[in-house]
Amino acid sequence: MTQQAEFQSIDAVQAELARVGYICGRALATVVFLSARLNRPLFLEGEAGVGKTEIAKALSALTGRPLIRLQCYEGLDAASAAYEWNFAAQMVAIRTAEATGDTDRRALQNELFSEDYLIARPLLQAMQPDPRGAPILLIDELDRTDAPFEAFLLEALSDFQVTIPELGTIKAVEPPMVILTSNRTREVHDALKRRCLYHWVDYPDFERELEILHAQVPQAAQTLSREVVAFVQALRTEDLFKKPGVAETIDWANCLLALDVVNLSPETIADTLGALLKYQDDIARLQGSEAKRLLDQARASLEER
Repeated sequence: MTQQAEFQSIDAVQAELARVGYICGRALATVVFLSARLNRPLFLEGEAGVGKTEIAKALSALTGRPLIRLQCYEGLDAASAAYEWNFAAQMVAIRTAEATGDTDRRALQNELFSEDYLIARPLLQAMQPDPRGAPILLIDELDRTDAPFEAFLLEALSDFQVTIPELGTIKAVEPPMVILTSNRTREVHDALKRRCLYHWVDYPDFERELEILHAQVPQAAQTLSREVVAFVQALRTEDLFKKPGVAETIDWANCLLALDVVNLSPETIADTLGALLKYQDDIARLQGSEAKRLLDQARASLEER
């Protein structure tokens, strides 16, 4: 089944993603639909924890296609991202040839730089055929890499191919669905962005975040879920170093369930802030009366709904 056949409409994308627990707005569903229909990479930017990575996992679960993840980091290069040669096996082959007296260097060289000694990394794996269909290639946190790696990606994303000097160009028979994410710690070059469809994944509003929480933590009571979402929404209005994302909302709800919490209290909030906030300065801001103030603000907003 082709990607085009999997999604017949934007509404179908929304409904099908919701079926596997990923709740998204129509704008995001639209770019997902277009990415699948046009075979264009999808570039998602937004704060950490808003669901950029999860959409790739949801699409894999929904379509049955394998998910290949390339986790980016500073210093990532082509060898780590696309392929590398199995030097240990090559050295064994060389020693074996020397021991047996095989002096045909050209034949040995051809053998050493054949696919038998090639280790495929995520980019090359995504170009190879798979009986389950073209994979979903997740290039996660691209902003952690540098400009040379972005330049290397241009060929892969433009023509869905990887060039190996010793073997030639390997082109995907069926292009993978590519999703790139960035937390925008730095700007990604325009040349790479132009090859992609773009969408900014923002924090959800109250209703959508509540719907997400119901999908991810269905065992949480309605009253607690509403208080959790309202408190997190109020917390995001504060001047914090790192505002909590949807992932933190879900983690916090699970923590509260593990503690058998029925309703929020300032004491419970203070005890479990480590699930929401990851910087000591932010946690220190919520000590004492601040937690109660935000909880009162959250409850007041619930009364208005």
